Order: sequence, then C-alpha cells, then structure tokens
Amino acid sequence: MEEIRFATIEDAEKIAELELLCFPVEEAATYSSIKERIKTFPNHFWLLFDCNENGSEKELVSFINGMTTNERNLRDEMYADSGLHNENGYWQMIFGVDTRPDYQHKGFATKLMNRVISDTKQNGKAGIVLTCKEKLRGFYEKFGFVSEGVSDSTHGGVVWLQMRLTFEIH
Repeated sequence: MEEIRFATIEDAEKIAELELLCFPVEEAATYSSIKERIKTFPNHFWLLFDCNENGSEKELVSFINGMTTNERNLRDEMYADSGLHNENGYWQMIFGVDTRPDYQHKGFATKLMNRVISDTKQNGKAGIVLTCKEKLRGFYEKFGFVSEGVSDSTHGGVVWLQMRLTFEIH
C-alpha cells in the first residue's frame, strides 16, 4: 500500500537522506536547498510513501520535485535559486526523480511520475522539462518525453540530456 502526498517542512530531513542515497554529493541537493524548495513550492514536491496495513506512513520510497517557470529550458541556476519559481509558469521543471535503491525497478517511480504528469496537466501547464543521464532516457521516453539533445547544464560535472513532455492545449 502506498500514499502520494505533497511535502511539508517536516519531511526535509527524510528527503535529504534519500537524495544522498540516489545521487553523488556533487549532484545531490543539500538539506538547506530542500528546505527552501519546500517552503517556496511545496505543491511541486511529490512524495511516495510505503505504508503499513493501517495506512500509516512507513518509509519514504520516492520523490519528484521541481519548480514552474515560463522559461523553456532547465538552467543550473534553477536548482539553487527557488526565487526563480513562478507558480503561474507554463513549464513544470523536474529537478530530480529519487527512488530508494532497494525499491527501484518495482514501479514506484512510474507511479509517481504518472501522478506528476496528471497533476501538471490538470494545472494547465504546457508540459514538463527534465534532464537525465543517457542511461535513463528510455525510462522517460515511456511517458512520452522527447530528447532535445545534450543540455547546457553542467550540474555536478555530468553530461545531461534535456527531455520534454509537451501537452496538447485545447
């Protein structure tokens, strides 16, 4: 049994711990950065918990977070400056998709990504932009993301692909 909900400031420590399990220190968001993001855009910070049979949260399994903006491309400055968030922005940027290593390849990130896509569509956004390493390209393509080639991002000293999922506007 799982539960998906938005982050609260009380979740910051658990989120920071999971971030360090999923990314090298050079790429991982810091505890203070995570706290600032939660304060600025809590409704763009989705958490998936594994729950006990009675429905109480047992463990943070996965999370996705990011800001919204009118800018079309994800810039490195967005990771560090939550003031760049524009609640009415057209594009949902995704900074990270984190899943505990012992829960990977079991459908949790897929379940959470589907929720993020659904919420983002419902909020009338033009689409979602993220960067990923080449090895994860296929995972995001399953949802309809299209690679736009190598990103300008140098975050963590890594080569990133920029991926975009565009929604049809009616």
